[in-house]
This record gives sequence, structure tokens and C-alpha cells, in this order.
Amino acid sequence: MNTTKNITDGKKYNKWIVILSVAIPVVVAILFGIKIPNVEPLTFLPPIYATINAVTAMVLLIALWAIKSKKVKLHENLMKFAIALSVAFLAMYVAYHMTSESTKFGGEGAIKYVYYFVLISHILLSITVIPFVLITYVRAITNNFELHKKIAKITFPIWLYVAITGVVVYLMISPYYIS
Repeated sequence: MNTTKNITDGKKYNKWIVILSVAIPVVVAILFGIKIPNVEPLTFLPPIYATINAVTAMVLLIALWAIKSKKVKLHENLMKFAIALSVAFLAMYVAYHMTSESTKFGGEGAIKYVYYFVLISHILLSITVIPFVLITYVRAITNNFELHKKIAKITFPIWLYVAITGVVVYLMISPYYIS
């Protein structure tokens, strides 16, 4: 395997990794602030995208098992599925926030601090994980498996944390949704 060729092949994706890593959070932030007038709120979406987060966490864990069991094709397919789930989550999340007012957390006392810690860490790491996922994916598709493994050891726990805390945030705020 030609490592120099793999690195060169991977570099052609760097521009797209940077563009997407910046554009996705910026576009989400912009769209988050836009409300579509005269549209029925998509209040049915939060439990769906929370479920997508839960499924993503399970898919990531199964993908880890698959690669440790040398089931490379299964691992590859599961990781592509995890990326697709994340894109679906993002589309639903944005659609919900463009049609619905944000729900305020109503808990008090220590639970309020727990909620905001989980929420803020979830948001910050969901932005942070974007370039990690993209770089990890590019290293796999360019057959740069040594560097893929190195960054996957960083990407995996961050992505798993984001998926799990997405579910936790939903469960903590769901009693305060207005039906």
C-alpha cells in the first residue's frame, strides 16, 4: 500500500472538509433563527429525531464491534448508515426549529445545571465532531487505514457522546413541550 499516494488522495478532500465543517454549523445557526410564517409547527419531529440519535448510537456501537470482529464491509456500511442518520437528524432538527418556537427547560435546582451542561456540551461537540467525521471518512475511502484508525479513536467517542446526549436532552426537555 502506497501511504504517500493515500495521503495525496486524501488531501484533495481537505477543501471540502473545511467548507462543510464551517458551512454546516453556520447554515444551521442561520436557519435556526428563521421562522417560516403560516406553517403548521412540526411538533411531531423531536421524538423522531431523538430516536434517530438513539439509533445512531447503536449503529456506532455495532460498527465498532464489526471492525473489531474484522467484518470490514459491515463496518463500512454501518458507518455510511450512521452518517446518513446524522444528515436526516440535522434536516429534521432544522425543519422543527424553522416551524416551532424553542422549548424552554422548566426544571429547577441542580437538574437545571445538569441539563444545561449536557445541552451545551452536546451542542459544542456536535459542531466539533463534523470535521472529525469527515476526515475519518475520507481516510477510509482513500484507503489510508493507519491514519483512519488513529483519528477514529478520537471521532468515535465524541460522536457517540453527541448521539447519546441528544437523546438525554430530548428526554429532559420533553415534559416541557407544548402540545
